[in-house]
Amino acid sequence: MRTYFKKRYNSFKFAFRGINASIRSEPHMRLHILSAIGVVLLGLTFDVTKVEWCLLVGSMGLVITAEIINTAIETIVNLVSPEFNQMAGRAKDLAAGAVLIAAIAAAVIGTIIFFPYLLSFAKIYF
Repeated sequence: MRTYFKKRYNSFKFAFRGINASIRSEPHMRLHILSAIGVVLLGLTFDVTKVEWCLLVGSMGLVITAEIINTAIETIVNLVSPEFNQMAGRAKDLAAGAVLIAAIAAAVIGTIIFFPYLLSFAKIYF
């Protein structure tokens, strides 16, 4: 039983190490984290509904997950193909494209959710 808990502890430790590594090494990850903080602050400011929170948290999680997977793919590709290789470049481009699609979808969801709040705010104060 003790081994079971030690393995679970190590699994979490390694996962947090990976998250930390992506934040430290990837400028885009830092941008995604900063954006997520902005979204949370806007959500708290406008007191969004539970469903809206679910959509926002899901979107943020998707973008951050996609960025971590992109980083993992880029790292593996660089390891197995340190010199230029057209197929390696394609794999990296595909992974980056996945992050872009997730980020665009998150931006659209954020716009759909926050636009009415921002419009109401503007009508009240301007």
